[in-house]
Amino acid sequence: MYPKTTIEPLVLGPEGEFQVVDEPVDLSAYRVEDWLSFVFFWVLASTVFYQFFTRYALNNSASWTEEIARYLLICVVFIGAVVGVRKNSHIHVDILYRLMPPRLARPLCQLVDWVRVAFYGYAAFLTYQLMQKIGHQQMAIVDWPIGLIYGVVMLGFIFMCIRAVQVARR
Repeated sequence: MYPKTTIEPLVLGPEGEFQVVDEPVDLSAYRVEDWLSFVFFWVLASTVFYQFFTRYALNNSASWTEEIARYLLICVVFIGAVVGVRKNSHIHVDILYRLMPPRLARPLCQLVDWVRVAFYGYAAFLTYQLMQKIGHQQMAIVDWPIGLIYGVVMLGFIFMCIRAVQVARR
């Protein structure tokens, strides 16, 4: 059979005291888009919880929560996508790069990076144009301009473009 072991030497120090050393928390890996998407996510979660509570506990649903939750989800997606661009972790097909010789794969990878930069820049420009045309219109239930949401989308595309340039230069 197995030898008897105890867990005490693993968690107790030489004098029998409990000792655990926590590693220091390092927040330097997080950037502004991480924190902004974190805030949007928790405001979204709070809104959805409030909607659930008013609908099922109070039997009187708050009408504004569905629309605001939809717009907050859009904000989470477009600001959260910046994190994916920065980490270069968006889903992409890389089998072609693996099958190609390195002397051909490297220029193709750089071309794809710069096409991505151009796409994000153009998408930011188109979002700006859309904001100029319909950004002053009011939301359906809440009397706020819809341009606020398009502004967050445009900010997301601008950040994605900046982060894509940084990835391409790396």
